[in-house]
Amino acid sequence: MKRNIDSASRLRRGFRRGGSLIETAICLGILLNLTFGAVEFGYYFYVKNMLDGAAREGCRAGIPPSAGSNTVVTTAVTGALTTCNFPNGCVTTTVTDTSNNVIDVSTVAVGTQIQVKVTATWSVIGAGFRPLNLIGGTKTVTGLCVMRKEG
Repeated sequence: MKRNIDSASRLRRGFRRGGSLIETAICLGILLNLTFGAVEFGYYFYVKNMLDGAAREGCRAGIPPSAGSNTVVTTAVTGALTTCNFPNGCVTTTVTDTSNNVIDVSTVAVGTQIQVKVTATWSVIGAGFRPLNLIGGTKTVTGLCVMRKEG
């Protein structure tokens, strides 16, 4: 009598092996999607932080009284982004006042707010880290900083 129970339980255990394989495949698919999504959004926030830092460096270069022209700002932005391994020419730097009027840092009055905006397109700057393409390629990533002109 005991043998019949053992053989029946062995038979049931054999059917359970296939079920655990299916459960593993489903869970693995979900976990991989979550992991790749975290990688893509993590890289997006890394890029956003780097553009914010580059805008801050450009703004700092443009606020001293000795700042010659807007090329000082763009040079500082390019210098800040060289360590990030972004493709050359992938960012656009604009120097404006807070009303978005283009200004020259050498001619603005003391106390004027200088706004430096660094923008890039996600399909260019995030090309290496888009495993699931969750963020659209036309998304514009922007870094922004505002400081007052020193005197």
